[in-house]
Amino acid sequence: MEREISLSTGKACAKALRKAGYDVKEVNVTRNLESLAKDLNPKPDVVFNALHGKGGEDGCIQGVLDMIGVPYTHSGQLASALAMNKQKAKETVQKAGVKVPEGKIYQINEVFEDKIDIEPPYVIKPNDEGSSVGVYIVRPGDNRLPFVREEWSYGDTCLVEEYIPGRELSVAVMDKEGEEPEALTVTEILPLNGFYNYEAKYDEGGSDHIVPANINEEVFNEACRYAVVAHKALGCAGVTRTDFRLDEEKFGAAGLYYLETNTQPGMTQTSLVPEQAGHKGISFQELVSWMVENAKCYA
Repeated sequence: MEREISLSTGKACAKALRKAGYDVKEVNVTRNLESLAKDLNPKPDVVFNALHGKGGEDGCIQGVLDMIGVPYTHSGQLASALAMNKQKAKETVQKAGVKVPEGKIYQINEVFEDKIDIEPPYVIKPNDEGSSVGVYIVRPGDNRLPFVREEWSYGDTCLVEEYIPGRELSVAVMDKEGEEPEALTVTEILPLNGFYNYEAKYDEGGSDHIVPANINEEVFNEACRYAVVAHKALGCAGVTRTDFRLDEEKFGAAGLYYLETNTQPGMTQTSLVPEQAGHKGISFQELVSWMVENAKCYA
């Protein structure tokens, strides 16, 4: 699934960078490191990392690029690996004062053996996947799980966490060299099928984006602050996007819960981060150019 998103991001960013005057070579990355080494010879000045999912945003490709000494966009190896591990990321930002849903890691067999000690409604999802793949909601009164064992292809474990009802919010952060990271704005996401899953994210017409979100000023400001706190606590760089849920049954920012930080957010012109940048007067071409100019090597 995420390969298609990576290809879309790559094509959009390559096109914009060429328009900005950069000499761009597109590399179709596979698991063949020998092929990758050939594609990166001669050594490029910068790699624009457009990869999503395992291998691309979990520290693996970052480690390879660090090893050969090539600067790249987005976060480094450690921050990428930490942010990709949803439970570890939550524990990290919670220590920094950000509110998170209760949850823990279970063996997937424990889920099917009804050994969950979290009361429904709760969410079952992979602990280390992106793009909302493999996410299921179990509601009170459900007589069975919303998926069968054969449909789970994300390893032997899963993350189970309390379901937070309410509104879906997202905040992009830009980390400018020598300056404090800046939250761009808050987007409210309105999934048209009732749940912001993979299809709602990427299918045409799957969701509407309200930029800026029409929410209480206190909640708006706290979402921006939380996103910057998470970005810094996880050690991120470049551009990130942090997702929240807002439970309006609770007063003000007390209902704001951190879900995850995306170190490799989608980067087509209609993706959330470019939309927020556009709201701040930063064009897509300017955004990707800034990312290239601020690329780093962490070796």
